[in-house]
Amino acid sequence: MMNIRTLALLAMATTTLAVTELPAQEQHRSPTLEEYTLGSPKALRRTSLRSLRWLGSDYVYIDSTRLMIGTPTAAHPEKTLLSQDEFLAIIGEATKGAGAKYFTPFSVVDEGLLIPFGKKHYLIDPQTKKQLAAFERAGRTEQAFALAPRAKHAVAVRDNNLFLLLPDGSSKQLTTDGTPTLVYGQSVHQNEFGINGGLFWSPDGSRLAFYRMDQSMVTPYPLVHINTRKATEEKLYYPMAGMPSHHVTLGVYDLASGKTVYIKTGEPKEKYLTNISWAPDSKTVYIAEVNREQNHMDLKAYDPATGDYIKTLFSEHNDKYIEPQWPLYFIPGRPNEFVWQTRRDGFTHLYHYNTEGKLLGQITQGAWEVTDFLGFADGGKTLVFASTQLSPIDRAISTISLDGKKMKLLTQQSGWHVGQLSLDGKHLLDRFESLHIPTENRLLSTTSGKLTSTLYKSKDPEAGYLNPEITFGTIKAADGTTDLHYRLLKPTNFDPTKKYPTVIYVYNGPHAQLVQNRFQAGCLGWDLYMATQGYIIFTVDGRGSAHRGAAFEQVIHRQLGKHEMADQMEGVKFLKSLPYVDADRMGVAGWSYGGFMTTNLMLTYPEVFKVGVAGGAVTDWARYEIMYGERYMDRPQDNPDGYQASNLSLRAKDLRGRLLLIHGTIDPVVVWQHTQLFVEACVKAGTYPDYMIYPEHRHNVLGVDRVHLNYTMARYFFDHLK
Repeated sequence: MMNIRTLALLAMATTTLAVTELPAQEQHRSPTLEEYTLGSPKALRRTSLRSLRWLGSDYVYIDSTRLMIGTPTAAHPEKTLLSQDEFLAIIGEATKGAGAKYFTPFSVVDEGLLIPFGKKHYLIDPQTKKQLAAFERAGRTEQAFALAPRAKHAVAVRDNNLFLLLPDGSSKQLTTDGTPTLVYGQSVHQNEFGINGGLFWSPDGSRLAFYRMDQSMVTPYPLVHINTRKATEEKLYYPMAGMPSHHVTLGVYDLASGKTVYIKTGEPKEKYLTNISWAPDSKTVYIAEVNREQNHMDLKAYDPATGDYIKTLFSEHNDKYIEPQWPLYFIPGRPNEFVWQTRRDGFTHLYHYNTEGKLLGQITQGAWEVTDFLGFADGGKTLVFASTQLSPIDRAISTISLDGKKMKLLTQQSGWHVGQLSLDGKHLLDRFESLHIPTENRLLSTTSGKLTSTLYKSKDPEAGYLNPEITFGTIKAADGTTDLHYRLLKPTNFDPTKKYPTVIYVYNGPHAQLVQNRFQAGCLGWDLYMATQGYIIFTVDGRGSAHRGAAFEQVIHRQLGKHEMADQMEGVKFLKSLPYVDADRMGVAGWSYGGFMTTNLMLTYPEVFKVGVAGGAVTDWARYEIMYGERYMDRPQDNPDGYQASNLSLRAKDLRGRLLLIHGTIDPVVVWQHTQLFVEACVKAGTYPDYMIYPEHRHNVLGVDRVHLNYTMARYFFDHLK
C-alpha cells in the first residue's frame, strides 16, 4: 500500500510525454488547465530519453520501437541494440497489426533484459538476440516477481503465496497457507522505513529471504466499491495508532534442501524488520530491527541456514524517533566492510563499518544531507552520492574517498541532478533540470569529473506561451533563526501596482519537499494554471519537512500542526509585506498532510484565510496508521494532549470561511472516515463546509480525472476568492 510520503512524491512527479507544438496563432496565450494537468491527453510535458539506464558499461534507452545502446567512450556511440519486432521474433510472437508505439518496458538484469510480455517473463540476451529463460506470468493476479541472480530461477507471489519458477516453465508452490490476513513476499509495515518489496534473493541465488506478515490481529477496515449492482467490500488491514499491529517475520527458503527456516527475531512480535541485507557470501542476513516505539534500532546478524541469532553489530537510539531507510552497502573487494547511511549525528551521512560492528570512520559530514547513495567507483575506494550540499533546494552529485578526505563535486551547475552509476563506476548518467532548464540527459566521467557529452536536451514544452514568473527566496522560521525556502508564482502579465488574491499551497509534513530547483520549481500544473488566472501562489517548506536534518524535522514530534502552522504564518507575514498581495483575499490549499494543514489553518486563523481546499486530509491522527502516526505522535494513550490538540473534528465549531473538503472514496492511506467525521462534527456544530468526493479513487485523483479535480479546486477559488 502506498504511504503518505509516496503519494506526496507522486503528486510532485513529472513524466515524459511528447511535446505539443504550439500553433503560431496561439503563441501569446497561457496554457489551458488541460495542458497544465498531468494525466490529461493534452498535457504539455518535457521529453527525455525514455527508460535510460545502464546495461553493464553501456547505456540503453528506448527510441520509439527500438532499444538503443551507447558506449560512453565511443565517438559515435549509439546504435540499435534490439527492435520490438526482433524481440517478438525471439519469443515466437508475430507482430500484431501496426505494432507498438514503443519498445516493451524492461529491466536490466546482469547483462540481460527482463521483459514481462503476455503470459511470461522473458530473459533476453540482447547481444546474441537469444531467449535465455521464460517464466510463467500470472498477469494482474501476480502480486510480486523477483528474478534470482544468475537467472536460473525466479519467485512469484500469487494469492499471497510463494511460487518458485523454473526456466523450463514449471513451478513449485513454496507456501500454501497464504490468505489476505497471512501475506507472503510483499511489502510490510505500510511501506515505511524504505520498504518497497518483500522478496530478497541471496547474492549467489541459493536462498530466498521473504517477509511473512500476519495481519489476523488487525481489525479490517472496509473500502466500499460502488461499480457493481450491489456495492462490494474490500477489506483493508489497516493498523491505527495505539491499536494492535501486524506481526512480521522473515523466512529463508533454501533451494538445495527445499526447506524453509524462519529467522529467530524473537519477542516482542510488534516490531519493525527493516532494511534486509545479505552478506556478499550469502552466509549471513542482516536486519535493522526497530522497536514499536521507534526510538531504538539494533542492526542484527542472523544465520540463514538455521535462523539463529549471531550478534548485534551496533544500536542507534533517539529520544524522539529513529528511522533507518537504507540497506548495508558492502564495499567491493572487502566482504567484511560496508557503508551505512544514517542520521545519527543529526544529518543523514555515510559511515564506514566492519561486520564486527566497529565504526571505522565517518565518511561524509556537515550541515547537509546525503539523499541517495549511488554506488562505488575505483574498485570501492571511492563513493558516489547525491546530496543537499550546495543548497536544500538543489541536488548535487559528488564523489568522496572511503576515508572521507577527498571529495569532488561532479555536477557543477545548480539545479536538480538525478544520477545512475555505471557498473564499473567510471561513468554517470545525470538527469538534470533547474528552474528554467527542462530535462537534460548528460554523461559524466566520475574520474575526471568532466561532462563527457550531452545525450539529449528537452525542448521547453511551454515556449511561446505566456507563463507566470517563478522566484525562489528565504524567510525566517517562527524561531527567528532558521531559514525557510519558498517559491512565489506571480500572475501572468503581472502589474506591481495591483493587489492580487493569494493562495498558499501547503504540505509541510515529513519526507516531502515542495520547493525544489527543478523545472518550474517543481510546481504542479494547478499552481501554474492559477497564476495564469490572476492569483499569486506561494509555497514555503516549514520546519517538519524533508532534507534539512533531524532538528528541523523533529520539532513537530508529539504536536503535529503547531510549529508547521507557526512557520506558515511567517509566510503570511512575508506576503503581507508585499505591496501587490491583497491581505483580505488570502486562501490555502493542500493534499494529504497538506489537507490536514489547510483545515487546521482555516480553523485557527479564520481572520487570515477566507477560502481553503483540503484534499485527502487527516483530521484525527488517532485514525491514521501506526508506523507513520506513532513515529511522529507516539501512541494516543501516551500522548493524549497531542492527539486532542490535533483532532480537527473537535474544533469544527471554529470554521468561519469557505472550506472545500475532497476525498477519494477508497483511499487506503488516509481513510475516508477522516473527512466524514469532520463533516459530521460540522453538522452538529452548525458550521458549513463544502464537500466533494471522487468515487473509486484512492489517495489522490490521478489519470484523466485529475483535470476534473484541478478545475474543481480552481472553481472554488474563482467563486469565493475573486
